Amino acid sequence: MTIIALNPATNEQIREYEELSPSEVNEIIACANEAYYGWRKTSFDERAACMREAARILRDRAAEFAHLMAIEMGKPIKDGRAEAKKCAWVCDYYADNAASFLQREPAETDATKSFVTFRPLGVVLAVMPWNFPFWQVFRFAAPNLMAGNVGLLKHASNVPGCALAIENIFHESGFPEDVFRSLLVGSGQVEAIIENPLVRAVTLTGSTPAGRAVARKAGEMLKKTVLELGGSDPYVVLDDADLPQTVNTCVASRLINSGQSCIAAKRFIVTEKNRDAFERLYVQRMRATVMGDPLLEETELGPQARHDLRDELQEQVRQSIERGARLLLGGEIPAGDGAYYPPTVLTDVKKGMPAYDDELFGPVAAIIPVEDEAEAIRVANDSIFGLGAAIFTRDVERGERIAAEEIEAGCCFVNSLVKSDPRLPFGGIKESGYGRELAVYGIKEFVNIKTVYVA
Repeated sequence: MTIIALNPATNEQIREYEELSPSEVNEIIACANEAYYGWRKTSFDERAACMREAARILRDRAAEFAHLMAIEMGKPIKDGRAEAKKCAWVCDYYADNAASFLQREPAETDATKSFVTFRPLGVVLAVMPWNFPFWQVFRFAAPNLMAGNVGLLKHASNVPGCALAIENIFHESGFPEDVFRSLLVGSGQVEAIIENPLVRAVTLTGSTPAGRAVARKAGEMLKKTVLELGGSDPYVVLDDADLPQTVNTCVASRLINSGQSCIAAKRFIVTEKNRDAFERLYVQRMRATVMGDPLLEETELGPQARHDLRDELQEQVRQSIERGARLLLGGEIPAGDGAYYPPTVLTDVKKGMPAYDDELFGPVAAIIPVEDEAEAIRVANDSIFGLGAAIFTRDVERGERIAAEEIEAGCCFVNSLVKSDPRLPFGGIKESGYGRELAVYGIKEFVNIKTVYVA
């Protein structure tokens, strides 16, 4: 079997890779497990030195890695540079903080001494997506390697070059060779990898169906999982929102990574007072977006990562219009070989339409008019997803109250687009998954929280 990398901007083949055989995979897993018994004995200072070197490489070679992301999955080149630098940030963050996050916690009992200690589990499998091919991996790898675990990466099959580049970064940084390995395999081998008794835990970022499959198998094998799945993030625009600033933020969020982000704004819930002005300003800003070659600095919107994903998005738009949504902009696949999809705006979106019910993974905005705050909150929560959300209002206390108490999501931002940050926990509820990445919560997901009691 082969894995073929295609350039989504040109549909040209970049390179062909041989898929690892099951026996080769098992050999790598065995080597990783052996490496774990040495790696877990290293000090936090030793681990941090390697992690800081990885951060340096990411910063120094950001342009190289951005080019790789651009040709493999279509990420605009300036976004790729920013992604590489964000990976460096998470490496430095855990290099600086892992020791304090995982220090022993004393417990007052009737023992002479009792405490809680945090010990690594062993081999952790990461099943990662293509949309942020470096960031998704490093936000898993940095805390887990600092905790003393070892990592196996099953990356998306359309970004094999990124997978190997990440493996090389860790090796060049001084990590032992088998502490982090990339497995060039298709999704058909994932179940067997989870079944391997040397694999102790699994994390997946991807679609809800993929999450269900991994959770089902991991549950059967009694292995801990963290799942970060899809999202249909609501952006609630209240009567008193600063519209020009709000629209700029909403458009920026909808177009993150050419619209291919779990936490990109998807549903724009706008009170009737602001509806006409919001639609007018939103369409103006989307129309001005520069779509083109991801290797050009001026490009804001690159191609979709694959042609089948672009075609699926077009079908969601078509069905939404067929069921009553009004098209304000875009909605037509442009001519040419690339997997491009234009900035698209739908309004009068209602329940029962894909634009309301499903995740639209591309540059398509769904505007949902509502009467007031109460209806806006109801519609925001009327989703199978619960990843991110945002509230826009001049009344900060009002926005904070709604964000903290009313919205069903793993994170809610006020007057800002939703974004991940190493200092804050990241993850969702409902069909957006469970568990947390990043911050102190992320590094404790895959450790043995062990009680020690000395009589």
